[in-house]
Amino acid sequence: MCASFMDRFFKPKPYIVESVPPPSISHGAGMVIPEYKVKPYFIVASVEMGNTTTKCILTGTNLETGHTYIINKTVKMSRDVRAPKPGEEVFGETLDGTQLTKESVTELVRDTLIQCHKDVGLSIQTDLDFVVRSTGVVAAMDSPDQVGDFVIALANGCLAAGVPPKKMTPPMSKENLTKKLQAHSFADKVVFVGAVAGVIPPLGSSGVEMVANEMEGELAMAGIKEGAKGTPVDFRNPCISIDFGTTLDGRITSDVPAGDPNPFAKTIGNFCGLAGAVPDAIVRGTGQVEGRTGTALDMFGDQSVTEGLSRIGRSASIIEDYVRRIHSHIDIGIVPPDRERFGRVPVSSKVAHDSGVALIGCDVGVNGSETGELNTIGAEIYEKYGRGVLVDVIDHVCAEMALRLIDIASDHGMVPENSSIGFTGRAAISGRKPQYILDGIAKRGYYKDPQNHVVFVDDGLARGAALMGRCMNSLGKPKNPLGGVRGGPCIMARRIKIGK
Repeated sequence: MCASFMDRFFKPKPYIVESVPPPSISHGAGMVIPEYKVKPYFIVASVEMGNTTTKCILTGTNLETGHTYIINKTVKMSRDVRAPKPGEEVFGETLDGTQLTKESVTELVRDTLIQCHKDVGLSIQTDLDFVVRSTGVVAAMDSPDQVGDFVIALANGCLAAGVPPKKMTPPMSKENLTKKLQAHSFADKVVFVGAVAGVIPPLGSSGVEMVANEMEGELAMAGIKEGAKGTPVDFRNPCISIDFGTTLDGRITSDVPAGDPNPFAKTIGNFCGLAGAVPDAIVRGTGQVEGRTGTALDMFGDQSVTEGLSRIGRSASIIEDYVRRIHSHIDIGIVPPDRERFGRVPVSSKVAHDSGVALIGCDVGVNGSETGELNTIGAEIYEKYGRGVLVDVIDHVCAEMALRLIDIASDHGMVPENSSIGFTGRAAISGRKPQYILDGIAKRGYYKDPQNHVVFVDDGLARGAALMGRCMNSLGKPKNPLGGVRGGPCIMARRIKIGK
């Protein structure tokens, strides 16, 4: 029996962190109460409007243990946002061309937030502790700073739902926190300086953000750090975080020398461009989803597959040929300094270049100019070989995209042996993509034990929102730290020293 056949059964499996609800407490006579109703929990609403989905995800962090759970998730398709009304100004659109106004975004966010709380019997005014807003809808914006207008529309939606303004900003002091949180906060010992999970965000000397979806990259990194706590992977600095939603975002963080008085890592790399939009373009050619707004999510769902065999064994040459053809249209590399968009995402690439930050992008042609070719290839695959081969082609295409991004980071010396690599987003954690990505990393030899350096995390943005809220309120767990470097101690003592 050949070794490659046996490898299918015995090769290392990827660590995939899936969201779980909080535990419940039994009070006898069949009465079961969710733990967050009786124990000190920090409840955060992550309000995310992306090109494909609009979500409100309620996370609850047990302040005694530091474990974060998903309390409830309300997901709507962004394409279903109501059409602009007469007199409303269209200020943006999704990648598929769905037009947006401040009023329509406000209403969609309001309704999603209210429904998410109502479904689990929680009050926005009394039970909710914090709200974090983010968006990946950047395709129709002219520059990265315009994302601020969109975030304001998200904020208006939160206010319309009844969220008090103080639950969207950091507290001025520990005394401004609720009694429930004060006992677990270190706000009287450390100062929040903008670092989330031990990383300082990138910012050019002019104060201009380098990519329009900068906040999504920050939340994804934080969320992967939080999710990795449920695995043996120590996902602390230096690390590479990649969010494969419809658009691409993520960060690369630096190592921090043990004797450095500044305990925070720097952001030395950023990701931008297209991600899930690639498989979306492939399936739109099949006729099985709507030609303009259909997605791979509609056709295949977002669940990962860890059991069973891939069809790559019997159709290897066919699949490999299609993967090569598709990747001939995919441009992955360092974004040139003269580009103002890459993968349709507004960027300040010259600022990144001048600041020494590697801006790594993924595009299809030039700003999506060759997505039509992907439609055609998708139609051919489905007509000739059916759904099964199409699934495998897409999984291998996405895995190869991830590996090419990591190769670029490695070429620039940003994948040291003590680093870790984390993924979130549907185009990286669904299907067999995690296994293919781990196999590719192992083949490249970046790590002696790649399984313990790679992690895949569901709901990365929501987890990141929970962690950002904790950082803003200084709700840390020194005995189970998220900041600091891989294998190192908590950085609380060094932060206190800096504060003094």
